[in-house]
Amino acid sequence: MGKVRQIVLARRPAGVPQPEDFELVEGAIGEPGDGEFLVAMRVGSVDPAIRGFLDDRPSYIEPVQLGEPIKGMSLGEVVVSRHPDYPVGTFVRAFAHWADHYILSGDAWGLEKVRPQQGVELHHYMGALGPVGLTAWVGLFAVGEAKPGETVLVSAAAGATGSTVGQIAKASGCKVIGIAGSPEKVQVMRDLGFDAAIDYRATSDLVADVSAAAPEGIDVFFDNVGGEMLEAMLPLMRLHGRVAVCGMIDQYNDADHPHGVTTLWQLVVNRIKMQGFITYDYPEVLERAQRELDGWVREGKLKPLANVRDGFERLPEAFIDLMSGRTIGKTLVRI
Repeated sequence: MGKVRQIVLARRPAGVPQPEDFELVEGAIGEPGDGEFLVAMRVGSVDPAIRGFLDDRPSYIEPVQLGEPIKGMSLGEVVVSRHPDYPVGTFVRAFAHWADHYILSGDAWGLEKVRPQQGVELHHYMGALGPVGLTAWVGLFAVGEAKPGETVLVSAAAGATGSTVGQIAKASGCKVIGIAGSPEKVQVMRDLGFDAAIDYRATSDLVADVSAAAPEGIDVFFDNVGGEMLEAMLPLMRLHGRVAVCGMIDQYNDADHPHGVTTLWQLVVNRIKMQGFITYDYPEVLERAQRELDGWVREGKLKPLANVRDGFERLPEAFIDLMSGRTIGKTLVRI
């Protein structure tokens, strides 16, 4: 069957991951058994959540063990199949490994068929038209219950998920305020049509700036950061506001020293609902979400943002840049 390349965990990162934390290895490609199929990776996804899988502590999946391939979302093409529902040539998304070939079964986590539309580059189906878009939709609508006319605040708003949340909130008739950490990222938010864009690194009073942009308060806070950002924004929530907790990138590189949020009393004061979520906890809405995302792209209301590298071996480099705050939009690697 030939060789498979894998990127494995060579050592556990301390803080921001370093190249020495990863190793490229080769091995024999396995043969799929009954009900299984061999997938050739076409697009590898680089996500902040992967950082949590590299520490030796519980997460929503088991941590990666030393010498094991890094876990993450992947889009690939079936090249050998012993499953009637996934014939050769089928494109699939699934939670897999950093391997240029991997074997899946029909019950793989997050497994979906991908039907690329004419004129849409394949890598977008791992971004705004894939897990990123689905996460944005689920967090904004299924968890955040956003409605037309409401005010939506997004942290890390120039990132993959945040930039998508802002755009689909605008497409749904919401007022959108974005927070990010550089002048370049502020300009990205403005170009995407956000009503207000705030550079938290440049302001001396983030709370005052957000309050000025949303004097009526925040109905939905889509939070990708946690920590001090969450602490500062909770008092700005309106009565019966909703906080969709998508991630806590503030502590991913230093999970041993999380910031203690001191404003949780606001949950009682304003009867705020705050909920963490995983996209695939909501399988019943994903078909609708995909349909609406496809429609917003066709209508020009959703512009997928991606920074794309080429070459399987560049997955660690792309991940390190992401975790260093140097990327805009969805970070992807084409194989």
